[in-house]
Amino acid sequence: MKNRIVKGIAGTFILISLLLSIYINQNWLWFTVFVGANLLQSSITKWCLMEDILTKLGVKD
Repeated sequence: MKNRIVKGIAGTFILISLLLSIYINQNWLWFTVFVGANLLQSSITKWCLMEDILTKLGVKD
């Protein structure tokens, strides 16, 4: 369950940042880079901050 939520949040953040970069300012692409870098880091280290946040919010696996 948590894994699906993390993927949904990451996908939403990427789409929102792309829309913001098109309609507001292209510097919002740095947020897309940040999300992508966090996904890459998570795949290498097997640790995800968003999963920790969801655990503290009471979301079950």
